[in-house]
Amino acid sequence: MIKIYAPASIGNVGVGFDILGAAITPINETLLGDLITIEPSNKFQLVNKGLFSSKLPKKTEENIVWKCWSKFCKVVKKNIPVSIVLEKNMPIGSGLGSSACSIVATLVAINEFCNKPLNSKELLVLMGQIEGEISGEIHYDNVAPSYLGGLQLILEDTEIISQKIPSFKHWFWVIAWPGFKVSTAAARKILPKQYKKNICIKNSRYLAGFIHASYSQQPNLAARLIQDFIAEPYRMKLLPNFLKTKEKIKKIGAISCGISGSGPTIFAISDNIKIAQKISLWLKKYYLKNETGFVHICFLDMQGARKIG
Repeated sequence: MIKIYAPASIGNVGVGFDILGAAITPINETLLGDLITIEPSNKFQLVNKGLFSSKLPKKTEENIVWKCWSKFCKVVKKNIPVSIVLEKNMPIGSGLGSSACSIVATLVAINEFCNKPLNSKELLVLMGQIEGEISGEIHYDNVAPSYLGGLQLILEDTEIISQKIPSFKHWFWVIAWPGFKVSTAAARKILPKQYKKNICIKNSRYLAGFIHASYSQQPNLAARLIQDFIAEPYRMKLLPNFLKTKEKIKKIGAISCGISGSGPTIFAISDNIKIAQKISLWLKKYYLKNETGFVHICFLDMQGARKIG
């Protein structure tokens, strides 16, 4: 029996639309991600459990886990009879890489079960393809950090898809999911087909500056440059009172904040635990819309997908 955990992630990280992604883990050691347990069987079997399992498709063939298993079997050109348990701890359509968690945990588990016929690059390519089928476009900014950990820069070079870049160990990442979903496909559809030249130049400048600040370890500069000119101006209408929330979070003391992935989760960064706790309390009181919503103070998860137990 093999048990694999894949952590949640923040896509885009504000300044890097489809180019930056960060794996996160709550400081209280809560497992914010999906778990896959796999063992031998006479035929393929799938059991769903966990806090958000009721939101999964009823038909097995529509489940992401089945899609991963089916694709993997085609790639390695053999049928793999296994029993899989998906512990769905991530809300669907949260902007925290919920589908990526399931994809990464499943493929890592199956690959491990089969004695690793695919290398890490081949596995990552497969993860991106399946993510693309779900969201409408191939993008690695959730699967790469969930798989490899840390802050990932998506290169999609002929040899290298993604690489970990330096991060700031003293940063606390506060994430808040209000308790409702936003479809990734719908959030991508809301974006314009074309952007003005000055916006493209500005975004390139901020992204390049953030990468430079990360490597030269200038946290204040890096925090100032986490600004989203590509998605946030359009996606903010999908989030409740986003601009007022952002303004309040910054008044409390956040050094940066933005929309996590497609939303509706938002993230705030603080370099002070007391300020992070104040932000967390405010978000719990004013940003959550129902009892299923949550707020976590996180560090970056540097490990990525891993065996549990």
